[in-house]
Parts: sequence; C-alpha cells; structure tokens
Amino acid sequence: MIPIALAVVAFLAGVVLLYKGSDVLVDGTTHVAAHLGVSSLIISVIVVAFGTSAPEFAISVGASFQQFAGLVSEGADISIGNIIGSCIANLLLVIGLSAVIKPIKIQKGVIRRELPIVAVTTGIFLFFAFVNLLDGFHVAGGVLFSLFFIVFLWYFIHCAKKERVAKVEFDKDETSKNVILIIVGIAGVVLGAWFLIEAAISIATFFQIPTFVISLSMVAVGTSLPELVVSAMASFKDESDIAVGNVLGSNVFNIFLILGVSALFIPLNAIGSLDHLVILFAVTLFMIPVLRSNHEISRMEGIVLLVFYGIYMWYTFAGHALLGL
Repeated sequence: MIPIALAVVAFLAGVVLLYKGSDVLVDGTTHVAAHLGVSSLIISVIVVAFGTSAPEFAISVGASFQQFAGLVSEGADISIGNIIGSCIANLLLVIGLSAVIKPIKIQKGVIRRELPIVAVTTGIFLFFAFVNLLDGFHVAGGVLFSLFFIVFLWYFIHCAKKERVAKVEFDKDETSKNVILIIVGIAGVVLGAWFLIEAAISIATFFQIPTFVISLSMVAVGTSLPELVVSAMASFKDESDIAVGNVLGSNVFNIFLILGVSALFIPLNAIGSLDHLVILFAVTLFMIPVLRSNHEISRMEGIVLLVFYGIYMWYTFAGHALLGL
C-alpha cells in the first residue's frame, strides 16, 4: 500500500493520463475506421474495447494467478468482484454519464446484434455460477468461456468484412500517425487507470474496507475509468458508435476473456457473488428498453442510470456493513 499523500498524487496523474489518452484514442480510432472502410462501431467493439479492458485483465487475471501461486489468499474476491463491478459500472455509470454529457444516438446494429450478445453473455455468466462451472469445475468453465470469446471475436471480424463502408483515403504518413495515436491512447488510458487503481486501493485499505467491497466498488470503477473517459469523450465528439460499442464490447471481453482466463487458475467463488450477479443480469435486461426507446439515450435516462448506480453503490457498502462482512 502506498502512502495516502502519494495516493493523491497518483490519482491526479491518472486523471491527466486518462483524459489525454482517451482524446487521442477516439481521434485515432475514427480515422483508422474511415481509412479501412470499417464502421467505427465494429472498431470500437473489438479494438477500443480490448484496449480499455486491459486494466480489468491485469487486475483480475493477476489476482487469480497470485492466489494460484500462493502469494495472496483473496485473489478470487478481487478477480470476480472487479469484473461484476466493472460490468455494472459500464452499463450504469459510463453510459449514464456519457448520455448526460450529450444524448447518445443508437444504431440499429447495436439493438439487433451487440445488445443481445451482451444479454446472452451475462445470462451465461449467471448460469455458470449456478451450476458450479466457475467454482468446483472452474477449469471447464474457464475453457468454455475462452471458447465463447474466440467465437465472439470471429463473428465480429466476419461482420467487419461484410459491413464495408466507403473508404477515406489518407497518405501513408497520416495512416501511420493514426495507428500510433491508437497505441499511445490505449497506453495512456491503461497507465492512467493503473495509477488510479493503486490510489483507490491504498485509500480503501487505509479505511479498512473489505477486499470484495473494494473490488466491487473502487477497483471496479478504477478499471472502468478507461471506458468511462473514452465513452464520455466519444459522446462529446458525437461519436456515439464508439461511446456505446466500447461499453458493450468491454462487458463481453470482461466476462468471456478475463473471467475465462482467471477461472483456469482458481475457483472464483461465483456462488458467493450471486446477489451481485443477479443485479448485473437485471441491469443488462433493463438496458434493452433504454437503448431501444427512440434509438437514443436521453439526458434524463442518463440521470436515471446514474441514480441507479448510486443505489447500487449504497447496497454494496451498506449491505455488507449490515451483514457484518
């Protein structure tokens, strides 16, 4: 744990890196998508979502491996708590704040394809928890999740080939510059998130908050900050495809890829997280009518999502306090 004074410095450094990283990432992504003749929605679901999910990967897989290696005893709490909390934060906090900044236009493709995939992914997560495929038979569950992720990735690469749009020609120097912008942007948001995560954990540990609660709240919000900043910046720049595609893609990455790899090492104690898993599934289903209504998420709907996230945070802290956990 780093000292509190240093944690504040790390927090401020993380904010700066996240802001600048997300700015160049959005610009680079839109230009590369235009040059390749691929929709920015496809790029955001695959490339941007992968980049912004890197902090979740580092935290959850790292924690599970550390427990597997005998270095920590609460790796499962960190691993699954971070993913559940991040997925809920993506849907309520990230989309909510992005819509408050500017109403988000929703493409038909999101409603027809991306949203059902996220709903099915979350449903599979809940089902696997019920049938012990993430605990007693965690290796089998991890293999299946990893296979599901490969199918998901193949499907969207296939969609990218089919859904060609008119290319915008750039010279080689301009193309190279945009690719570099994406790489630098991803590095900025990942490094910025790392600073913020370290700061959050240090502050929470200082106040003696339980590990699972830290993971569901402060760590989850910390690892969702790349999605939050990228989607908020995309919304501000009228790039609604990136704002929504980034979030939906990240949730699939979080569940199938990150939990899949984590489950290969240790049981994730998913059965002990069922209440939060049910909440995640309910929130995912709730997003279907929100995204379908007028093909837009209004500022008022964004405010409602933020209020729901506030209620969830209250439940996370107050619920465990009442139970004496």
